[in-house]
Amino acid sequence: MDLLVHLRDSECRDVAAVGGKAVNLHALLAAGLPVPEGFVVSTRAYREATACLQEALEPLFERLRDPQLTAAELPDVAARIREFVSLIDLPTALRRALSSAYTHLGRAEPVAVRSSATAEDLRDASFAGQQDTYLNVIGGDAVAAAVHACWASLWTTRAVAYRRERGIDPADVALAVVVQRMVEAASAGVMFTADPVTGCRTHTVIDANAGLGESVVSGEVNPDRYVVETATGAVLEQRIGDRGVAVRARAGGGVLREATSGSTPLLTPAELGQLAALGHRAQELFGAPQDTEWAIDGGGTPWLTQARPVTTLYPLVHRAQPAPNAGQRRLFLCASLAQGLTRPITPLGRSAFKLITGGGARIVGFDVPDVRRGGPAYAEGGQRIFGDITAPMRNPVGRHIALFAMRYMETRSAIALGRLHDEPDFRPPSGRVAAVVGGARAALRIGRMFVASRLPIHAAISLVDPAQAVARTTQAIADLRALPQLPPSPTALMRLDAVEQLLATRAPVTMPGLAGYAIPGFAVLAAARALAVDLRPGDLETVLRGLPHNVTTQMDLELWALSGRLRAGEVEPSTPDLAGFLDRWGDRAVAEIDLGMPRWREEPDHLLGVLRNYARLGPAQAAQTAVDPAAQFEAAAVSAQQAVEDLLARVPNPARRAALGFALDRARRLIGLRESPKLGLITLLARAREQTLLIGAELAADGLLDAPQDVAFLDVIELRQAIEGADLRARVAAVRADYDAELRRRHIPRLLLSDGTELEALAGPAAETDKNTLTGTPASSGVVTATARVVTDPVGAHLEPGEILVAPSTDPGWTPLFLTAGGLVMEMGGSNSHGAVVAREYGIPAVVGVPHACTRLHTGDRLRVDGAAGTIRIEPADSVPENSVSENSAPKNSVPPVVPGQ
Repeated sequence: MDLLVHLRDSECRDVAAVGGKAVNLHALLAAGLPVPEGFVVSTRAYREATACLQEALEPLFERLRDPQLTAAELPDVAARIREFVSLIDLPTALRRALSSAYTHLGRAEPVAVRSSATAEDLRDASFAGQQDTYLNVIGGDAVAAAVHACWASLWTTRAVAYRRERGIDPADVALAVVVQRMVEAASAGVMFTADPVTGCRTHTVIDANAGLGESVVSGEVNPDRYVVETATGAVLEQRIGDRGVAVRARAGGGVLREATSGSTPLLTPAELGQLAALGHRAQELFGAPQDTEWAIDGGGTPWLTQARPVTTLYPLVHRAQPAPNAGQRRLFLCASLAQGLTRPITPLGRSAFKLITGGGARIVGFDVPDVRRGGPAYAEGGQRIFGDITAPMRNPVGRHIALFAMRYMETRSAIALGRLHDEPDFRPPSGRVAAVVGGARAALRIGRMFVASRLPIHAAISLVDPAQAVARTTQAIADLRALPQLPPSPTALMRLDAVEQLLATRAPVTMPGLAGYAIPGFAVLAAARALAVDLRPGDLETVLRGLPHNVTTQMDLELWALSGRLRAGEVEPSTPDLAGFLDRWGDRAVAEIDLGMPRWREEPDHLLGVLRNYARLGPAQAAQTAVDPAAQFEAAAVSAQQAVEDLLARVPNPARRAALGFALDRARRLIGLRESPKLGLITLLARAREQTLLIGAELAADGLLDAPQDVAFLDVIELRQAIEGADLRARVAAVRADYDAELRRRHIPRLLLSDGTELEALAGPAAETDKNTLTGTPASSGVVTATARVVTDPVGAHLEPGEILVAPSTDPGWTPLFLTAGGLVMEMGGSNSHGAVVAREYGIPAVVGVPHACTRLHTGDRLRVDGAAGTIRIEPADSVPENSVSENSAPKNSVPPVVPGQ
């Protein structure tokens, strides 16, 4: 690679040689898009010029590699590297090459000098604005100085921090520099070929200002903003900015800023259409939405001055099977997130749900040619599972059921769904006949699942004899633990066949079958609401505290009791008490719905950490902080019984009082079973995982996989190929790398349209009346003021007694943390979501469905959580601890707030 190459040269396809920006500009030029001519100072030039610094820089690189380096220390390290680079002299050969190339463009040609890093403008990391750009540079010496300044900007604090966060080694980074003719811009700005806020892929968003685009890129002005329908060029929205300042080229070099204003659109509809068409061509070229910079010269010609991928958009969701009515938008619900899982799901985990949904769809009458590819509603996006809920939303009965369930399970999603009420793509068909036919079709499918799972029979048993329902539930889960039934010495193919059979035929009926025992409890609770007299806020919530037969509560209380029998130094997997616990509960795990994730039985480290934290309290500290979840649970049950008696005493009519007593009794004896269907599914997944690990061991022994656990990164179709002799180690490595990259994603949308639109984003940011107060859905009454602990992954998490747990969502793998929590705040969930139910069981105040809780709140914040009002207030650091409950709540005699320093 030469020191300098022309942007049109084929050498500009190599990111390592010319950086991401130059590669993209070369591609645009090669495709015939209007891009200013220019050349690139290659990374070879940077490496040769800085080779003399290697000995001096290596100790500083080691500091950057050190995970203990703090954010406060990083600027000093970056500044020292930047100083070294700034002090070197440009080699004579490079100066000559620069002078020749610049002269070829024109002796006094104004140029733009832009950094082009090897870790820049990439598909998964744009690094936008991390290095410097210099505009209207005139003269060979000025160009050389600008190139040198760009090199130094590779080591700004923001650029170093950005790369360090993404695990890019400092020694692997180099900088190329693009030198291009300047466009004498009448107007310029930024264009996104997808809406960066809503995610909509059919809209182009254009920001514009007079003069050079620097004023827009830097955020110096409020530009004009236009939203264009990409396919037609129609202007959907326009907002005239105050503009204020225009950046223009200064005679002799550099730029100047001059005041400007305007009350009419800066761009005409024709110009907007031209820009949108150029953006679409760029998007088609690169195969992904682009963040571009553009300029329109004095003659009205539009130019693209750079393009990079938009890395912040959530990937589009795709169905496993083709959608009916191909032109119609579809609506997808993130099933992973609904189960409390923010991390991606492994290929094996997603494959399991394809089998479950494919098998379930067959049971209810859908034509599913291959269950391994999923049911008609199964979809994926961003390595997470989504469900296509378009059909139920277009069905009058289905829409009612979906919205009703969402109000209790995921309140924020219910609000977002309400925005689609009048959208033509999701409106139920008009006409009485269509509504009747649609309802009948849905009822028939539901009926088939009822028959297959025996749900109505189980519901009847529950109402007549709750004790028998509990016994049957326990026996059903015990029966699941004995599966699958395999012949002696089964082959790997036999094991895989058994896994597919287990997931496609048994799993689809397990959850509804077990749910049949709990559903009547919710039905009679609704009846109790109607039968009660003078019902007050919190009455029924109190009735539901301390519920029996909740397997998650049982597990947590056993874990707490186990910690009391163990000293911190004796908590090991071989401890008999721990072995017994793992025998009963070892099928569970963090992210347990993912078949590819290890169970506690395989890797008990997380559980051991929880036990050590519990045991670390010791009798003295436990007594001091009054942490006793078992006593708290018993107190909650006593309070619930008192609430039942109070409700009955308010009903003067004997018959009505008897009916209410029956309803409240059945509600308390049955609703606790709500966690059993999930346990049934997890039990089946654990049995399937045991078999896949045995298959993985055989494949690893044959040299077809590196380790048995690598099966997690194959789906069942690929697993069958491996059993038949395919070496898929390279495939596993590539998939694992994609999975690790996806783990870094923080924002997961709940509801997505097929065009990429996030429903919650359509409403825009909520009006903020008080920056110190957050609101959500009330989930468990009570008030607590304590220190926040933000936890995004429970593995290895530590929670001091009384701290308020702030989490994106929770599943049963999180609940051991609840035992010492003083309160709960979740981004996801509704009043009947998993975290809300468990919080009520333990009597801790909880607010769920709080937007951006994990980013707006920070560990160490003093919070006042009001579980009845659904509010979280950030308090001054010296605020007085508070721990109270409503008069209808269980006595909160455990887990008082901990004041820092106590």
